[in-house]
Amino acid sequence: MSSKNILGHDKIERLLIRFAIPSIVAMLVSALYNIVDQFFIGRSVGMLGNAATNVSFPLTITCTALALLGGIGGAANFNLAMGRGEPEKAQQYAGNTLSLLVFLSVLLALVARIFLEPLMLLFAATDDVLEHAMTYTGITALGFPFLIFSVGGANLIRADGSPRFSMICTLVGAIINTILDALFVLGFNWGMAGAAWATVIGQIVSAAMVIGYLPHFKTLPLRRSALRPRWSCWRDIISLGMSPFLNQMAMMVVQVVMNNTLTFYGASSVYGKDIPLACAGIISKVGMVFFSVIIGLSQGLQPIISFNYGAQQYGRVREAYLKTLRIAVAFSCIAFLCFQILPRQIIGLFSTGTESEEYFRFAEEYFRIYFFFTFINCIQPLTANFFTAIGKASRGIFISLTRQIIFLLPLLLLLPAMFGIDGVMFAGPVADMAAATMAALFMRAEFRRMKAVQPAA
Repeated sequence: MSSKNILGHDKIERLLIRFAIPSIVAMLVSALYNIVDQFFIGRSVGMLGNAATNVSFPLTITCTALALLGGIGGAANFNLAMGRGEPEKAQQYAGNTLSLLVFLSVLLALVARIFLEPLMLLFAATDDVLEHAMTYTGITALGFPFLIFSVGGANLIRADGSPRFSMICTLVGAIINTILDALFVLGFNWGMAGAAWATVIGQIVSAAMVIGYLPHFKTLPLRRSALRPRWSCWRDIISLGMSPFLNQMAMMVVQVVMNNTLTFYGASSVYGKDIPLACAGIISKVGMVFFSVIIGLSQGLQPIISFNYGAQQYGRVREAYLKTLRIAVAFSCIAFLCFQILPRQIIGLFSTGTESEEYFRFAEEYFRIYFFFTFINCIQPLTANFFTAIGKASRGIFISLTRQIIFLLPLLLLLPAMFGIDGVMFAGPVADMAAATMAALFMRAEFRRMKAVQPAA
């Protein structure tokens, strides 16, 4: 199999260009959905609109989590099966990935619509922000099935050897979203509702393109019978998709805790409740742009790792991981410099210009402190997805949980109690350092194991 498939013999650099770049673009474009809405809402509605999108953000993270649960889990199982020479099994994984995505996406949309107001209050909506948050989230919830299916399906298309088309699906939707945002929010003055409808329409177009690709699967024909849910396939998909899923869900839990912590301690600070909530929302989404590049790299790496690990070509596995890590660290250093040097300029992109000096001062401090260890933040998500790609789901899950749940969440509860709202900022770099160290230790042990069991050439 490795002699017939480019994943098994082509140069790693060429494979990374082919698979990682489209994946990075797709993830960046996906992150820009939120950034574009934030830009137009910030320019038209202002601080309360920015705070409302922050309140809604946990549900967007949940959409990404479910998309990666099915998409990465399905793609990893698909490529591992192909690497082992089991095309029939690979076909079942591909079909069941799609049926699982449909089930999960519809379920989330129903929950969001039925429990809309309680969820917004749980996510720390203040009295002034609640109406804006319910308007925006009530509409975007209608697009959850399309968002989850398009993002999850894009991973499967990438695993099928069509990373460029996967990228185009997301890119077209984002372009439509941007155009309609300008038209609906600035042209028609529809405010929060306009931004929400622009997002939903873009997601529908992306999902339609993914659906249009499915009858033209390249690696093997995708039969309708493969779409029939099989618990054994769902179990395997969920197992290998659990690591990125938990990583995203951990981000969601942390986001909710952080929102509530910011409003609680902000009320007793010079900033008040709404300034920290609004600033943190913008900064979180800017951070998601950075992480989308890292996640895109890891997704582009996934088929290379999975296939070569299945084919027992461990030397290529190590080479692919290390070269991807070098790229990720280089990009992380650039992001670090931007966050340290240009925080006011970045936050200014999402402002009406009438915000107070306290608003900008809090944003600058938050950027510089919370993202201080950005230059090593790539190690943990890249390593977690590595273990998922080689079928070691439990290790991938543990590493996914280190930064957000094991380290950051307790720090968010402990440090603000000691240092007030500044404790929220300092929790970030402490968790980043601890998670990166843990991931590096796990990776070192795995490299030693692969070297010991490497088959003779």
